[in-house]
Amino acid sequence: MKEFATDELLEPNTSLSGTDASVLKILIYFDNFQHPLRADEIAAYSIYGSEGISSIQHTLDQLRANGLINYSNGHYFINGNESWISRRLEGEKNAQRALKKARWFSGIIAGFPFVRGICLSGSISKNYMDANADIDYFVITSPGRMWLSRTMLVLFKKIFLLNSKKYFCVNYFVTEESLSIPNKNIFTATELAFLIPTYGQDHYYNLMSSNNWYRAYYPKLSLRDDTWLINKKRYFFKKLFEKILSGSFGDRIDSYFFRLTLNHWKKKFNYFDEETFDLRLRSRKNESKHHPLGYQEKILSRYKENLYNFESKHSVKLGQ
Repeated sequence: MKEFATDELLEPNTSLSGTDASVLKILIYFDNFQHPLRADEIAAYSIYGSEGISSIQHTLDQLRANGLINYSNGHYFINGNESWISRRLEGEKNAQRALKKARWFSGIIAGFPFVRGICLSGSISKNYMDANADIDYFVITSPGRMWLSRTMLVLFKKIFLLNSKKYFCVNYFVTEESLSIPNKNIFTATELAFLIPTYGQDHYYNLMSSNNWYRAYYPKLSLRDDTWLINKKRYFFKKLFEKILSGSFGDRIDSYFFRLTLNHWKKKFNYFDEETFDLRLRSRKNESKHHPLGYQEKILSRYKENLYNFESKHSVKLGQ
């Protein structure tokens, strides 16, 4: 069954309820990714509708009746069509296969010295993968050894995976004593809220509690369970290397890799101004972010534009 909105049925300058606005902003945000949503997902992501899915379903029915949203085959969206639904369903099948590979590679990452926690981020954490998607890993390390761990993992990728990041994209690192993530916005909140822990579940819980601000965007979304956690292993060589690389010797190596990587990035991306560099390639002793393509800025800019276009088209205000 499909229903597409074709007419603007609301009177100009209609005032929307908080629940209406919340649902619309969720759909507009996920429209950025051509990702239609089911009613149960909208209920989980909405900041209103505490009564459960029944209240959200009523809101969705009203929004459809007013020509503000589209519906087809169990999915809701703003500007999409049925091809988006087919795309999503195929992406879900791909994601289920990729999750098994991600779990396997997480076992490899966990065996590296000073790695304490691993989460899956990016599209796979939203249960979607297409031919162009990579498997992204968010890695938590011991303090003072993050750059050492990162360098080892990057060298492993370059040497043994021929620098392929398809199933091994380690692009965000923090230490277990510095878990707070800056750039508090809907993009970062979404990435945090959807993380899938695969190793060190306690560190995942600590990460989420250290960034409890994301609850302003997703107050009802439950924390992930242990479905994709790797089986506990005894990493003999990990413990051995951690012992060898402890103390001042390890401190010097970690600082060296920090300076080496930072200088390399500054030369490679010398066309970035200071603000752009810090946003896309944040480099601290306790944090490493490698997102040179500026995906966050693009998504937030598109989201802001789509909000404005929706408000202008329908003469409504969605609020901040």
